[in-house]
Amino acid sequence: MTAIPDPLAPSQTASPATPSGTVPGFPGTLTRREAATLLAAGFGLAALPAPLKAASPRFGTPQPFSWHGLVQQARRLAAAPYAAPEPPPHLAPDFDAFGKLTYGPAEALDGSIRLFPAARRIAEHAVAIHLVADGRARRLLDTTGLFTSGKQADPAGLRVMDEGLASDWLAYLGASYFRTSGSLGQYGLSARGIAVGTGTDEPEEFPAFTAFWLEPLGPGHIRIHALLDGPSLTGAYAFDCRKSAAGVQQDVQASLFFRRDIARLGLAPATSMFWYDQHNRRADWRPEIHDSDGLAIWSGTGERIWRPLENPSAARITTFQADSPKGFGLMQRDEVFDHYQDDGAFYDRRPSLWATPSGDWGPGSVMLYEMPTDGETQDNIVAFWTSDAPARRGGQRDFAYRLNWTSRDLSEGANARCVDMFEGPAGRPGEPPVPGAHKYVFDFAGPVLAGLGRKAGIEAATDLPAEAVLASAAYPVAGMDARWRVMLDVRTTTAPRPEFRLYLKRGDSALSETVIKMIKP
Repeated sequence: MTAIPDPLAPSQTASPATPSGTVPGFPGTLTRREAATLLAAGFGLAALPAPLKAASPRFGTPQPFSWHGLVQQARRLAAAPYAAPEPPPHLAPDFDAFGKLTYGPAEALDGSIRLFPAARRIAEHAVAIHLVADGRARRLLDTTGLFTSGKQADPAGLRVMDEGLASDWLAYLGASYFRTSGSLGQYGLSARGIAVGTGTDEPEEFPAFTAFWLEPLGPGHIRIHALLDGPSLTGAYAFDCRKSAAGVQQDVQASLFFRRDIARLGLAPATSMFWYDQHNRRADWRPEIHDSDGLAIWSGTGERIWRPLENPSAARITTFQADSPKGFGLMQRDEVFDHYQDDGAFYDRRPSLWATPSGDWGPGSVMLYEMPTDGETQDNIVAFWTSDAPARRGGQRDFAYRLNWTSRDLSEGANARCVDMFEGPAGRPGEPPVPGAHKYVFDFAGPVLAGLGRKAGIEAATDLPAEAVLASAAYPVAGMDARWRVMLDVRTTTAPRPEFRLYLKRGDSALSETVIKMIKP
């Protein structure tokens, strides 16, 4: 897999895919960041009425629609050879044309749904759009007035608007990608319907949602059904989406049908961007740039794991055994503006994404795929769960899970969390660095640490051999209750593995989640 340009980049407040060029109502040409600032303020996004062609019906004849019928449609589709979609007749030529069709006066379907146009290098295939009410679906036939300035375009995706139509909170665009603006109105990482072949020797496959059935159920609530198609599989999906002050919650149900064997099938996949943070060498004037800073896992055994993200020199995949997982997700724990100093992209407001499986998913693993990047406009992080049971041709797999997009850290438990991390040369300050060694500093915070002093018997536990640990200390951070720091000097030349595990303990009891840290080469 190569680094994939984010079809909605840069991830900005309110509407995604903010274009460069002229913003409706504002003269001159703007940069992408300037355009984002105006769009974030609500300028140029209002969905104003547009005249319709009286001679052309908007929708087709109502047809019965149900989940069972959609599953049967996916099953029949899997029995036939895969046919790649043809380019639509009205394909926008570039990013600027895409933006000009998307943002500005246009009509909203059912008062809350705006459409994305098909465009080269963004989303090149049209999708079928249906509106559902009372168990009957009407297919959209005429898009007149649904794109900016009444221009003709083919729908490639959709976005669900807030009340007042000034901004959106949910968007589906490109392959099986979708995302929400979370609890702070800020787009960031994306989810996918499925991941096929990620991190294997075979080319990664990107099956696509080819049709949507939309059922608005009131302010901040919509039910979306989708049909998935790709060379290796088909699928029926249902998303029950609710927006509240706490963020966006989606209950997902899926039935997959396999056209052929799949080497690696990733469930509940999330895609994000990590360029660098406070312990990496700064590559830009901003102190940190990332949509997510770590992978959190709540294993079936009850262990809480935190794996800080890395921007590696070469693509790599890391596997975490997670039978019957209770939850996992890519998180943005650092929510301090000063740590980013970005008043256009607002990385401090990016949501975390937590997946909670419904039922017992059985034996399997959470996988993290990291790719190198030298910028913020490419997604280079993928995380998903994969079953130990192989996906074989002719088979079917049914599963369900809940997605929470929020700035609240749903990975937190009774034990303390790792809330900060630093790295540097090993050794004492003021003395020459220890050759072949590296210093790791971890800060843990949580109520379980409140009021505990240096004599509480708390220590750092690692799986490093004694000869690899040059120095280790755990102590409360001065002036900060319920926050402890671990300083660890590691002789990297004698470490037996490329990573180590670390947590706080008191006697035989763990007081923190387990941090899995890659060792600096």
